[in-house]
Amino acid sequence: MGSLHGNTLGSVCMSCRKATGFTLVELMITIAVLAVLMAIAFPNFQGTIRSNRVATSTNEMISALALARSEAIKSTRGGGVCPSSSGTGCDGTWQQGWIVWSDANGDGQFEAGEPILRYAQAKPNMVITAADGSPIAFNSRGLRLPDSGQSVTLRPEECGTQQLQRKIDVTATGQTKVVKEDCAS
Repeated sequence: MGSLHGNTLGSVCMSCRKATGFTLVELMITIAVLAVLMAIAFPNFQGTIRSNRVATSTNEMISALALARSEAIKSTRGGGVCPSSSGTGCDGTWQQGWIVWSDANGDGQFEAGEPILRYAQAKPNMVITAADGSPIAFNSRGLRLPDSGQSVTLRPEECGTQQLQRKIDVTATGQTKVVKEDCAS
C-alpha cells in the first residue's frame, strides 16, 4: 500500500489561501478616485438637469396650448390657457402655473363656472414669462383671440450662456413654434 508523501487528504495548504476583502489603504484610494470623478462630473450633470427641466416645462406648455386649441374647436365655443397660482382661476403668474379651460361663452376670458380641463404647476427653479399676463385663448376655429400672436418664454433660474431658453410663439392662426435662444438674449 504505499504511503502518501507530502500532504495528506485532510490537511489544508495554508499558503494556498487567498485573502478576501479590501485593505484600508485600497478603500481610501477607491474613495479618493470616486471623489475626483464626481467633482469632474457634477457640473456637467447640473447642466443636464437644467436642460431636462426646460424640456419638460416646454412640453407641458405646448401640451396645454394644444389641449386648449383642441377643446376650442371641439366645443365650438373656445378654450384657453391662463396663468394660475391656485388651479381654480386666472389668479397668478405664469411662474406659478397655469390652467386650461373650456370657454363656454367664447369671449376669450375665464369666468367662474367654466370647466377647468387641466392645472399644471410650474417646475421649481424655472422662470416663465409672457409678453403680457393675458390668457392665450382660441376661438371655435382654433384661431388665436385676439388675432395677434403671443409668446411664452421659459428658462432655468441659473442659465448662464447656454442655449437653454425656449420661446414658444403662438401665432394668430393658433400654431405654436418653439425657438431655442441663448439665456442672455
